[in-house]
Amino acid sequence: MTFSEQQLVDCAAAFDNHGCHGGLPSHAFEYIKYNDGIESDATYPYKGKLNNCTYKKEAKIGYVKFGSFNITQGDEKQLAERLYSVGPMSIAFKVINGFNRYVSGVYHSTHCGTQPKDVNHAVVATGYGNEGGLDFWNVKNSWGPSWGNKGYFKIQRGKNMCAVAQCNSYPLVDKASLENLEEIA
Repeated sequence: MTFSEQQLVDCAAAFDNHGCHGGLPSHAFEYIKYNDGIESDATYPYKGKLNNCTYKKEAKIGYVKFGSFNITQGDEKQLAERLYSVGPMSIAFKVINGFNRYVSGVYHSTHCGTQPKDVNHAVVATGYGNEGGLDFWNVKNSWGPSWGNKGYFKIQRGKNMCAVAQCNSYPLVDKASLENLEEIA
């Protein structure tokens, strides 16, 4: 079970998030903190477009108690260390023309930027590895399981590919929130 991406699209505008038109993951975590929770994707499913906010507090499955931790900008080593010790976390990168056709392999491009201003899409890093001599980040996209490799893709690691090392963070939660999520899953 995962947290509702659609709730963030629909409900986090007051926290400088603009639905499908951008925002910062760390600000989304602040929304969850001050909203006192987030639903699951089962009770607040992804629609891929901005709708009215329909959050139901009684359906929340998790919350952010302390805000967020921002990975040092450009530090892919710290990102790997935190991903290993904390678990999946939000990352952002630059989606360019043609990315929507990704199916497999390690994605890399010479046509995307590497600066913080270049990021335009937030996703979830779930792990990292090496394939065919290329280090990669394993990433869950929000476009659903029919896209990419069942909703996931690999993007080159160690090169700040498409600004992937520029805007990364994770929520600071308490242990009870994590245990609640494990019980529901």
